[in-house]
Amino acid sequence: MADKFDVIVVGGGPGGYVAAIRAAQLKLKVALVEAKHLGGICLNWGCIPTKALLRSAEVKHLIDHADAFGISVSDVKVDLAKVVARSRAVSKQLSSGIGHLMRKNKVTVYDGFGKLMGEGNLSVSRDGKPVAQLEAPHIILATGARPRQLPGLEVDGKQIWSYFEAMVPETLPKSLLIVGSGAIGIEFASFYNTLGVDVTVVEMLDRILPVEDAEISSLAQRSFEKQGIKILTSAVVKKAEKGPNSVKVTVEAGNKSQAFVVEKVISAVGIIGNIENIGLENTKVVVDRTHVMVDGYGRTGEPGVYAIGDLAGPPWLAHKASHEGVVCVEAIAGLNPRPFETWNIPGCTYARPQVASVGLTEQKARDAGHEVKVGRFPFVGNGKAIALGEPEGLVKTIFDAKTGALLGAHMIGAEVTEMIQGYVVARQLETTEEDLMETVFPHPTISEAMHESVLDAFGRVIHF
Repeated sequence: MADKFDVIVVGGGPGGYVAAIRAAQLKLKVALVEAKHLGGICLNWGCIPTKALLRSAEVKHLIDHADAFGISVSDVKVDLAKVVARSRAVSKQLSSGIGHLMRKNKVTVYDGFGKLMGEGNLSVSRDGKPVAQLEAPHIILATGARPRQLPGLEVDGKQIWSYFEAMVPETLPKSLLIVGSGAIGIEFASFYNTLGVDVTVVEMLDRILPVEDAEISSLAQRSFEKQGIKILTSAVVKKAEKGPNSVKVTVEAGNKSQAFVVEKVISAVGIIGNIENIGLENTKVVVDRTHVMVDGYGRTGEPGVYAIGDLAGPPWLAHKASHEGVVCVEAIAGLNPRPFETWNIPGCTYARPQVASVGLTEQKARDAGHEVKVGRFPFVGNGKAIALGEPEGLVKTIFDAKTGALLGAHMIGAEVTEMIQGYVVARQLETTEEDLMETVFPHPTISEAMHESVLDAFGRVIHF
């Protein structure tokens, strides 16, 4: 006999566990199937532990520059084991918290791998042995994704790392080459460079952080290079030859070939969806480049089967997955939610300096046919940023010149990952430039740069 539920969620990451909680709140009987860690990659091996590592690097940076604040510090040492242990402890604390949330909301958790068996049935197994048979009219797939492997640059866990190994190093390598300059690659570049590692970043496209506004990407590259990170763009890794204690990486850029001999390599070239062994073969689910195709409510081509999060495609962000899960469940429950769209999903990179954005880049706004007004305000004109010793930064806002609609916002500098939400709310409320200009920002705060950027777009900037 199968255990019967209203909703079964396969995968306990930020999409899956949030979907399970929302379903329970709506008085649905819910099962959550998770094979590894409640909280998924984000909580256990991604968003949270990497931020703990970056916080340690930030503390070291502040200590290294303490003299600028009138404080003398000597004999600074990095205890890598403690840095990693703190990161893992933060992750463990939050992972345990997810278990508590499941119990609090009366979600039944099954420890194992879920596989679709047709007609609302799901089998759960572990190590090849059956755990349970479940049945529900609605099954939500939230199985996530894993690092993409490049031919010739396969992760071995020793000399060539994915983000898993990069988060738990036993010793600091003397030199490191990172392939890929998206958020993951850049965050690791920032972390290891701050701890004294010789870092090189190789990016296939013509600029780093390629999803960001080109002006912000350029500022970020200049800052990282000033810190000592070597960056090669429009570059391709041709081969990697492993020696006893090093890797020789041949990179082709601008019709020239260069060889880098480094201690470790991090492959950060994207992700692929976990579509294998979940029973998609005999369904009407459509898969495109390892990601499941869905509509605005997470519905797939197979009735009663849904997909959310990284499995359902970009942007591959935890907050996108969580919101998708809520929309999916509310649609199942008949609440008629607004269909999920990606137009207002913020992106954040937690390097030093931080980068954050929402909406259209300047180029995409122009390509879409908008007549635009662009505002900019540098942190060097902001009193709080100067007082903090963080004068490096910029807020850039893009408006439709005819309607005053905020098309996009792009930021680089200290704490911009916290500030971007102001623009996200503004866009969600369909705020115009007039609303933003009439909003009073507290002084002294870095957020005042957000106000000044809006003013600048319309020729009214005050402090620059």
